[in-house]
Amino acid sequence: MPTFTAPDGTLLAYRAAGEGPPLVCLPGGPFHPAAYLGDLGGLTAHRRLLGLDLRGTGASGVPADPASYRCDRLVADVDALRRHLGVDRVDLLGHSAGANLAVRYAERHPDHVDRLILATPSTFAVDVDVPGPVRAKTARLREGEPWFPEAYAALEEVAAGRATTASWEAMAPFMYARWDDEARAHRALGTPWRGTEAAATYGSEGAFDPPTTRAALASFDRPTLLVAGELDLNSPPEAVTSYADLFPDAELTVLPGVSHFPWVDDPRGFAAAVSGFLGRHAS
Repeated sequence: MPTFTAPDGTLLAYRAAGEGPPLVCLPGGPFHPAAYLGDLGGLTAHRRLLGLDLRGTGASGVPADPASYRCDRLVADVDALRRHLGVDRVDLLGHSAGANLAVRYAERHPDHVDRLILATPSTFAVDVDVPGPVRAKTARLREGEPWFPEAYAALEEVAAGRATTASWEAMAPFMYARWDDEARAHRALGTPWRGTEAAATYGSEGAFDPPTTRAALASFDRPTLLVAGELDLNSPPEAVTSYADLFPDAELTVLPGVSHFPWVDDPRGFAAAVSGFLGRHAS
């Protein structure tokens, strides 16, 4: 895997696949290795995907300072990758928790972003609330599934502040349109990285500054796409719509029958949405 050096000396790695102009991909989790992004539904036919293994994960090195796992501090790693690539602007895609890092990068380095894509984004960096009733309504779209009673009971435990590791595991089927062997195998890609020190530090105090980020996004004039999944309990369409409204002119795509990993649930639909956006806004 190609590597480069972060400003603090940590050796970082990224996965490169596909042909065409580069698309830098920031993984979620937080701190899942970029391998779980796969080929993003076939986007490698259109773009060269560069999936960054954040420090301490995948093939990247462990930093000397664990506080550097904080989201705002990772902005320097993303910019180091841009410089390593030798480009002035990057096309940037952030999935889930990776969207927090993507918008913090856009906030601090707007002149270095060409096009921005936020896929089923976490909303912590911009403080967009997901009300309990909205989450519950989204969850109830899955009432016919055999796993629903146990998963919904776990959701109620989480909402009541009584979450356990078992609760989160029981809710896993909500994250996929089909809870089948493919979904279970995909979820397993992130299992070793859940509950790590890096994941706990990512959103710790100081990681986010929503007023500053919101103000920066209000004047962010680069083409922006937000992708939501109709069934996504983590980032319901209502929340992603509110997120899109923070930009002066963002596009919003809601994929039907899709949950939190749209390239797993509907590879063609996701790849078409992203490649179409990039094609409409070609540099």
